[in-house]
Amino acid sequence: MSFSVAIDGPAAAGKGTISKGVAAHFGFAHLDTGLLYRAVGRRVLDGVEPVAAAQALTAEELEQGDLRTAEIAQAASKVAVIPEVRAALVDFQRAFARRSGGAVLDGRDIGTVICPEADVKLFVTASAEVRAERRFLELSAKGSDVTRDQVLADVRERDARDAERSTAPMKPAEDAVLLDTSELSIDDALATAIDIIRQKRPAA
Repeated sequence: MSFSVAIDGPAAAGKGTISKGVAAHFGFAHLDTGLLYRAVGRRVLDGVEPVAAAQALTAEELEQGDLRTAEIAQAASKVAVIPEVRAALVDFQRAFARRSGGAVLDGRDIGTVICPEADVKLFVTASAEVRAERRFLELSAKGSDVTRDQVLADVRERDARDAERSTAPMKPAEDAVLLDTSELSIDDALATAIDIIRQKRPAA
């Protein structure tokens, strides 16, 4: 039986960690849809035209270890505003959501565009300042030479681009449950998400 969970939200709100935890808890498959756009962004940085990169994307490219850099994140955000790129990646995501055994997809338009019929929809968010601090600590731990001000500016720029794009702007689905992680530990945020999903999931 298929059971789909759509988890949306801005960068560094915690949706990726929550999604992985939810998938592990329930035994669902997990897809970080942002990796699709990061993989396309990486190809674009290598000189490939964006739409061609999206149309030729393979699952193997999602396994590349360098997709989490700040440069690729910015490239991903830029290609994500291109309607033809988004269209090329829709079928991949929808097929994943329908797989037997349950699926968790996290991104920015899962509950609104990719899986509007998802069984559970969460919108995970946090203040820009909190998210920037999390991202700064993450990047610093990896040796990136960035400042807090730079990361905050990047977060705000990316938020604006994601929310203002003409195709599939980032916003909560009307029936999504809002989960603000600004003041929550990751354990508390994950426990809250699991409880929300448990209430909506049919008894096994």
